[in-house]
Amino acid sequence: MSLTNSIKNQHLLWRAGFGPAVEQFGDLSKHSQKEFFKAMAKASRKSPDPLNEAQGTMQGLMMGISDLGKFQPKDLNADQRKMFQQKLREGVRNLNLAWMREMVDSGAQLREKMSFFWHGHFACRNLNVYYQQGLVNVIRENALGSFRDLLHEVSKTAAMLNFLNNQQNKKDHPNENFAREVMELFTLGRGNYTEKDIKESARAFTGWTANFQGEFIFRQNQHDSGDKTFLGKTGNFDGDDILDIILEEKQAARFITQKIYKFFVNENNPDQDKTEWLANRFYNNDYNISKLMEDIFTSEWFYDEKNIGTKIKSPVELLVGIQRMLPMKLDNEAVLIVLQRVLDQMLFYPPNVAGWPGGRTWIDSSSLMMRMRIPQLINDTDELNVKPKDDDDLMMGRRDTEVYTMKKKGMGSIPSKQQINATVDWDSYIKNFEKTDRAILVDAISKLLLQTKSEVSDETISQYADATTRESFIKTATIQIMSTPEYQLC
Repeated sequence: MSLTNSIKNQHLLWRAGFGPAVEQFGDLSKHSQKEFFKAMAKASRKSPDPLNEAQGTMQGLMMGISDLGKFQPKDLNADQRKMFQQKLREGVRNLNLAWMREMVDSGAQLREKMSFFWHGHFACRNLNVYYQQGLVNVIRENALGSFRDLLHEVSKTAAMLNFLNNQQNKKDHPNENFAREVMELFTLGRGNYTEKDIKESARAFTGWTANFQGEFIFRQNQHDSGDKTFLGKTGNFDGDDILDIILEEKQAARFITQKIYKFFVNENNPDQDKTEWLANRFYNNDYNISKLMEDIFTSEWFYDEKNIGTKIKSPVELLVGIQRMLPMKLDNEAVLIVLQRVLDQMLFYPPNVAGWPGGRTWIDSSSLMMRMRIPQLINDTDELNVKPKDDDDLMMGRRDTEVYTMKKKGMGSIPSKQQINATVDWDSYIKNFEKTDRAILVDAISKLLLQTKSEVSDETISQYADATTRESFIKTATIQIMSTPEYQLC
């Protein structure tokens, strides 16, 4: 495959963001990768507006029951508790859709993609919309800042403290779960600490908890104020001290860098020399995330052919990328929840604290067929029956055994038959091919949509495309190409 300037820029936009937006097509061949990255970094410099779905979802209900600041779920009667749980689940669903809209529409693509990475790194699953909203806002605010600040703030979120049972971590009765995962999954990696380090650091995190509204609370009377020995150091450490001691270890920079390299550069063949070089710079720059990403995205080796078109798009990357490529309006965005669930990646619902494994786990015979049908579902009246796995959390608390049906017209509620009704802004897409000769249209569309050479011939695409008009041909050829296995790669 010839690595044109356009291909390299598309590579950057898919890895540092969620793929090129339709309005960027004309610029792909005009600017260098460093110019594109500079623009992306500048657009992501401003602090994001926080997502605020909890306020609208819960405020009225909670204020009608009790004072918001003193609210406790235990104060509810049975009917109130049922309604309350329903509102919590609806809130998380709304938060999911609000963040996906940001991924699609935001000019701060680098920030949102980096936030998406941290969302999988600091994986957390619960149904309290205040907790989830607080965590994602901390992540988005610190996504490109200091990993030191990010680690400290995430560790004090109600989402993480409750998910990892630190509300049960009290003096004389320590719970080691939070301390263990901070080291194993968030900073050092397994094998780079001892069981004694886990026990001693758990003592330092005693008293760290939060209220229902997600505010961090330090309970002094539950904190173990005795000396602890952790990673070779002894003192009257608290949780913040433990996190700083961890970050003194170069292994922390190495662990984070290796994970970032696999996510953004090459998940199949990580280059040890390059990851070590990046880790040293990351450590010496006091864990500056922006500088680390600049080192990656402005390097020549990032654009080596072995790194392009080799990553399987995660379900969220696939769904967001399609919407950026083909701007559309969905009559009912809730269908995106169903698609996430069918493809096994729902925002705010990682499978466990280790997050989504990614890579080849995204693809099996059934999921590949479903992925390849999505463009058809968006574009026409095609019908597909799917039965997602039974998961009460993912069903928003409403278990059912119904078959989900997705069609072009009409929409239902989440637990009933689902239909896609998308109005695609084809004009903004088609105008990019106004000057393209009819004989090379398929090739031009393929080069824009694919990061790897398609095994499907121009003749095959043309055979199944609608050639009644030029516009119809571009539309249907685009859908056909987006329905190939090659489109699953970036």
